[in-house]
This record gives sequence, C-alpha cells and structure tokens, in this order.
Amino acid sequence: MGKTALIVIDMINTYDHADAELLLPSAAEVVPTVAALMKRARGSGAPVVYVNDNFGEWRSHHGELLDKALAGPHASLVAPLKPDDKSLFVLKARHSIFFETPLQYLLSQQGIDRLVLCGQVVEQCILYSALDAHIRHLEVTVPRDAVAHIHADLADAALRMMERNMGAHVCASDDLWT
Repeated sequence: MGKTALIVIDMINTYDHADAELLLPSAAEVVPTVAALMKRARGSGAPVVYVNDNFGEWRSHHGELLDKALAGPHASLVAPLKPDDKSLFVLKARHSIFFETPLQYLLSQQGIDRLVLCGQVVEQCILYSALDAHIRHLEVTVPRDAVAHIHADLADAALRMMERNMGAHVCASDDLWT
C-alpha cells in the first residue's frame, strides 16, 4: 500500500496577474484551512509537496518566488503557508502539476499513490491536475474548503466533474488527517 501526499498548488503567489482581484477573496478565505491541513498532514508524517507556477520567471527558483511573494502586498496570504525544511517543491509552467514537471517521478520515488489537492484555482489548475492524476492511476482527494476559485459557479462544476468523471473524493478538509 502506498502513501498520501498533500499537494499545495500555486499558493506561493504575488497576486499581480489577470483575474487576481477575483481570486483574492476566495484565496483569503481558504488560507487558514490550507494552513491547518498542512499542519495535520505534517503531523501525520505525510509529505507536503508544493507545486507552483513559476510565473514566467525561468531564472528563478522556489526561494526567490517565496521571497517575492512575502515582499508583496498580499504577503499575509503567503506567510501562513511557507514551506518548512521537509517540504518538497516543484515548479510548473502551465496549469497541470504534471505537465513538463518531474512530479510523477518524485511521487514514484516517494511511494506516493494518493494525492490530496489543495490551493488554487479549482476550476483551472486543480481540475487539470486532478485529471492528469486520474489518468496516471493516482487516487485523488479534493477538500472543497481548501481550494480557492475565481468563479464560484465554475468551481462547483469543477468539483462535480472531478467527483463524477474522475472518481475523486471531494470532502471537507476536517475529514483528512484527523
């Protein structure tokens, strides 16, 4: 039997991109939930893997992204979610956490076959990542209260699609690592 990892998607963010104003209220709402989920995952020994957009900064690494986000006007959304010394970090260029990244190899090396996806944006990066995980025969869980959205109606539809079409387990974050 494999193990479960918490995947934190795109939460190291400066929020200076298109649709950021629409995303900010939802992001602010989920940050405490994601932070609590990260704490419980770490406490259970589950790996926490950050998969984050590189925002077109091809010369940067995760430390630079974190520093830039913490120096920005929305640092309060990033500070509670800072990686610790045991966190793993993968940079991505597009929506899916798997597209052109070493994530699948990392998961295989760690013996991980179940993913809990949290972060942003549920109707984009979370949805596409769940599909890519599904076609790789990985089990997927999405805590509905730990994913931020730009458009609430599309977020609801995305969660239904993940549950119905991909067999994802959609639940409350309190149901995980209790």
